Amino acid sequence: MSIIISGVGRVGKDAVVRNTGNGDAVTGFLLAMDNGWGNNKTTLWFDASGWGKRYEGASPHLLKGTQVFVSGELGEREHDGKTYKTIRLNDLQLVGAKSGQSDRPQRQESKREASFGDAATGGFEDDAIPFAPIPRRQLW
Repeated sequence: MSIIISGVGRVGKDAVVRNTGNGDAVTGFLLAMDNGWGNNKTTLWFDASGWGKRYEGASPHLLKGTQVFVSGELGEREHDGKTYKTIRLNDLQLVGAKSGQSDRPQRQESKREASFGDAATGGFEDDAIPFAPIPRRQLW
């Protein structure tokens, strides 16, 4: 009998792809999943691993801080007297950008846009505008 776990977490350590003796690719990363809220919030850490080309192809996107949805078989392993929780992945989906980043790609400002001046005047000098600008009101 196996226990299946699913949920959303953040990658705690960049993914690493290793190959078995048979040449099979195994992608592994550390996964942090929060449980509870407020003062009762705890973080559960898992060693997540996915086998095959699908997870190997996802590895460049599995960077520290990236939010992912995972589903897989819950397990345990021991190493140097410590017990680690593991998830053998059945499914993985990227659901968000790294913390502090927008989900949308940043727009690159072209050299032409940068040469027009500041945004407050629309990139033009007051003398070049064919109508009189509205005077700015002082708020104090």
